[in-house]
Amino acid sequence: MAELDGKVAIVTGSSSGIGEETARTLASAGARVVVNSSRSVEAGEAVAASLPTESLYVQADISDEAQCRKLAASAVDRFGRLDILVNNAGWTTRVDHHDLDALTDEILFKTFEINVYGTWWMSRAAMPALTETEGCIVNTTSIAALRPIGSSIAYGMAKAALNMLTVDLAKHFGPVRVNAVAPGLVATPWTADWSDSHTAISAMVPAKRSATPEDCARAIMACVTNTYMTGSVVKVDGGTTLIL
Repeated sequence: MAELDGKVAIVTGSSSGIGEETARTLASAGARVVVNSSRSVEAGEAVAASLPTESLYVQADISDEAQCRKLAASAVDRFGRLDILVNNAGWTTRVDHHDLDALTDEILFKTFEINVYGTWWMSRAAMPALTETEGCIVNTTSIAALRPIGSSIAYGMAKAALNMLTVDLAKHFGPVRVNAVAPGLVATPWTADWSDSHTAISAMVPAKRSATPEDCARAIMACVTNTYMTGSVVKVDGGTTLIL
């Protein structure tokens, strides 16, 4: 019997990168998974179809509250329960921290709508079902919430808000467990053209490389399976915060 047999998970933003690897990791442990993306429908459907357990793809843009409610309900409608919510979907773009004018309101609002509002709306929509199963939430944040680094000032602000959301929900909604995983720079399709950043990190950090989606998925899996762990923000940064 696999560790997550009988469990049901939603992983937002799971058509590629960290989300895809997390969906695969959870499914390999026996969970049935709702795969999600806002636009990459074909890729999301392919991920869901390739998983070893019964899985479902749902297109939903988490920056829209109504679509968050639909996504949360999809798990219960299809599988009858929800045990795990991985709030992985996020968005960023590179803006020099020294250039305040380049951080436009459009970038600021989009960063918060997807990273903060979407995570909040998903957590709120899923909480009744998670309460019934004494389930868990894992949020993907960033070490940009812990250090003044990262793709933009807005991104650090948004991820810091998620860290506080994590500990606040953990404190007030037990026995639902709520944790976060805070990666450093991760080699994903999203950062494929950030070669300067990957080179710099490889030269500086003790691990001598950027993180992989697998590194992050393993940490998310630990947050899911350790039933005495809540309110934690787990760094997966290869020692980046030891240097910067």
